[in-house]
Amino acid sequence: MTEHDQRDDIGIGAIHCLLPEDRTAVADLPELGLLGHEEKAFALGSGIETVGVHEDRATAGLAAEAVRGLGLAPGAAPDLLLLVSPRSPDVLLGSDVGQVQLESGLTGAFSFTVDGLGCTGSSAAWALARDLIAADPRRDSAVIAHASRPTGADRVRYPVTVIGDGAYAMTVVRGGRPVLKAHRMESDGSFHDLFRVDYKSAPWYEWREECRSADRYRFELALHSRQRLSRLVDEVLADAGVAKGDIAATLMQNVTAGAFDFYESLLGLPIHQVCRRHLAAYGHLGAMDVVLNLQRLLDEGGLRRGDHVLVLNNSPVAAWAATLWEI
Repeated sequence: MTEHDQRDDIGIGAIHCLLPEDRTAVADLPELGLLGHEEKAFALGSGIETVGVHEDRATAGLAAEAVRGLGLAPGAAPDLLLLVSPRSPDVLLGSDVGQVQLESGLTGAFSFTVDGLGCTGSSAAWALARDLIAADPRRDSAVIAHASRPTGADRVRYPVTVIGDGAYAMTVVRGGRPVLKAHRMESDGSFHDLFRVDYKSAPWYEWREECRSADRYRFELALHSRQRLSRLVDEVLADAGVAKGDIAATLMQNVTAGAFDFYESLLGLPIHQVCRRHLAAYGHLGAMDVVLNLQRLLDEGGLRRGDHVLVLNNSPVAAWAATLWEI
């Protein structure tokens, strides 16, 4: 491959993950005693042992701190800043991404938010960053950031997961590795109101997430996820000319231990153990999960140049994505 061809590849430049030092056992969460039997059993049986806690931190500030942790060289400002939206914005009418831009010093970047996709937002953001860079030869890099905090005071999100805190920032650049080789994503608006928080009628500490139908989440949405992700994986591999046997590792978001078992059986691909470790230690970090899992997989080594890593992502809104990276 020529030097020019390598520059035309677009991939990851750097990743920085910010995780709290303080962790709380799920069994010690304050809301656990207020839950019904089924909800409590779900939380304790989710495969999550502890969750990280950033006390009294706003999401925009956490995201900006993660961006600063990238250690971008002065004068090497990215062309774009994409904020993957948090579960709830810090302010209404203002701009969380504007705050992240200011506090991280990325004054020259055009900033905007990728919203409405839940956990799948990170997968959409790196695909969008890749496309925007490829579309304009004057663009060389983009920063993506996100911070995970619960919507209100409660961390148990029945019947989905238990929420932990964290933040990440990553760069997508020309000539970066791993290279984004193929990507597919879909969404279905019919599930837009499956989960909701009535934030206008109560202060934030009384916000409670409502699931309109646990059965619809467990069965109807699960059926859609099974069909869509299975097809998206087949399409992504076909786009790249790669077979399932060529995949060195498969990653996904960390929701419950049962979800890993479900997708392993569905796809015939083992979900890498780094996902289970992070689920147990940190809980569900929203759109951060797949980025943290990918960073740790790369840091731990064992992969060779040319290996392929498959990253799956989905969310209850509902959106699905499959991305193939080449090391």
